[in-house]
Amino acid sequence: MISVHLFSKVLIANRGEIAIRIAKTLHNLGIRSVAIYSDADQNAAHVRYADEALRLGATSTDSYLNPQAVVQAALDSGAEAIHPGYGFISENVELARACRQAGVTFIGPNERALEIMGDKIRSKNHVAQAGVPMVDGVSEAHLSDEELLEATRDMTFPMLIKPSAGGGGKGMHVVESHDELAGQLATARRVAKAAFGDDTLLIEQLIRSPRHIEVQILADTHGNVIHLGERECSLQRRHQKIIEEAPSVLLTEETRARIGQAAVDTAKSVDYVGAGTVEFLVSDAEPDKFYFMEMNTRLQVEHPVTEEITGIDLVEEQVRIAAGEPLSLCQSDVPMRGHSIEARVYAETPAAGFMPSTGTVLHLTEPRGAGVRVDSGLRQGAVIGTEFDPMLAKVIATGADRAQALARLDQALDEMIVLGVNTNLEYLQHLLRDPDVVAGRMDTTLVEARLPEMKFNVPDERYARIAALFLHQRHQAPSTAWMPDGFRMYEASPITYVVDFPSEDSLRIEVALDLESELVPSGKPNEYVFRDATGVELVTLTAEPPTSAGTRVWLASNGFTGMVVVLDHKAQVLDALDSMEAEERGVDPHVRAPLPGTVTAVHVQDGSQVAAGEPVVTIEAMKMEHQLKAPLDGIVTIHVTNGQQVGLDQNILTVAGAHSTDDE
Repeated sequence: MISVHLFSKVLIANRGEIAIRIAKTLHNLGIRSVAIYSDADQNAAHVRYADEALRLGATSTDSYLNPQAVVQAALDSGAEAIHPGYGFISENVELARACRQAGVTFIGPNERALEIMGDKIRSKNHVAQAGVPMVDGVSEAHLSDEELLEATRDMTFPMLIKPSAGGGGKGMHVVESHDELAGQLATARRVAKAAFGDDTLLIEQLIRSPRHIEVQILADTHGNVIHLGERECSLQRRHQKIIEEAPSVLLTEETRARIGQAAVDTAKSVDYVGAGTVEFLVSDAEPDKFYFMEMNTRLQVEHPVTEEITGIDLVEEQVRIAAGEPLSLCQSDVPMRGHSIEARVYAETPAAGFMPSTGTVLHLTEPRGAGVRVDSGLRQGAVIGTEFDPMLAKVIATGADRAQALARLDQALDEMIVLGVNTNLEYLQHLLRDPDVVAGRMDTTLVEARLPEMKFNVPDERYARIAALFLHQRHQAPSTAWMPDGFRMYEASPITYVVDFPSEDSLRIEVALDLESELVPSGKPNEYVFRDATGVELVTLTAEPPTSAGTRVWLASNGFTGMVVVLDHKAQVLDALDSMEAEERGVDPHVRAPLPGTVTAVHVQDGSQVAAGEPVVTIEAMKMEHQLKAPLDGIVTIHVTNGQQVGLDQNILTVAGAHSTDDE
């Protein structure tokens, strides 16, 4: 082994769980870590975890997305190297160039590899020359919509539009016929321009029911390139990966060797250095055939599953490679043991069309146990907004075989509790328990096909009673509400609360607390034992500050996890008055923002005639677009402009119709 200096200090140009995960490896290597942050992240977990932290600016544009500011922060802190993580500017050639010019080591590939592989059109044309199989399509730069329409006139549908820059499934659109291609191109260009600053598009024939297989590679500065096996990433929604595993159950040893060699050849073609991933589409019907998709010139979100089955710390390898060390392993030495599966935990509401969820983390329980790993950027008190990607954490489970890994991951997700924002935990368990997933029969279309039939747990009167009792216990005087071992109702006449369930349309339950209900602290933070005539249940409970509209109570149990709104007597009176006013006015003419975000499109002119249900404004938040529609026929007044930042419940548009008023 060549003896080299492994850096004394490294700046991490990222945030959240990946920043913490990198900092842990740096700590193990005896290297000090420097975090960066924007104003929204000043109290974030990664800022507290690192040895040092520097504020770079007010927004992500000023900080995480600013190559010059990142490099200057490294110089100011005395960091010898920069680790970019993934996302943000991890694949930005300007960062690598600025590092070289400043004499700071970039823990990543060379500028040539970034330039070639960072452009989907250029990368496909380059890799095709190396003999790697390609999907049919149009991959020429600078083609206009009209030229793309003409070039695809004889192609077979369906087709897939993809931004040449960027990744993560953003801006990708499936087109089923030539008639809808023009409209989809316009949408794809708008999204690509906003997300990546480049609206160049490519189009390729869509392979029905494909498997998404990617291969992890490592390459040093001495010409050595190896692969660490493949990962199955076929469980996706809107081209965004949800659950990943290693190895894939689809590949034979012969195909595994060929696809691994294709990944190595791809890396060698651009003199690649560092950790990278080569992604392929594999036909589910013909699993011995695979086609190059793209190369990700960075660490992948799903890298932990490869680490778990090989025992290789990929971040450590990145650091050692960047410092000039040769690889310590050759291809035949790469160990592969057992099976590992990762699930991405997002702040979103699957039952409401995956609407991004925002709020403050009021309670957090992360799973532990044999074979369980959690890469998380969460902490109690963390504020989850819309400025960043909605991924909160990754739960990884590893077992001797796939069945054990699945069982451990299912149990770990069952143990994880996040209160204060909605998450996709229940949705992830639905996928893991799907018979086809259990059997390894899956492709990139499975998730979308399952969504219509998914049934999510809904609250009932029992949970309404638990929430009402919890609020009553918190707010009543000790003489009437508290007992030494918990709380039990003793009033002669029952106290009545109203409980609303925002997750269920118009579901409202009136709860009269009685002598049979008891809520006893278990001894663990926010955990209680609820007893009534029907049985005993362990629940986790917490609440937001009360408002005139009621108190938002968050609860987690075996049957339901989510938020309910509990209305005491005062809130019930105010609610009744609001209902009377709304009834007199009729349809509400005002359309308000369902969450904070950015206006990406205004579809009609201010003052124009609109029909009920017609899309008027599109808001983007957390990588998703949300169309706001006219509530009734009439003349629309638009209160926002394209590109404007809007807050939760901000008035976006008003429609003046025959049965509405235009009052605020």
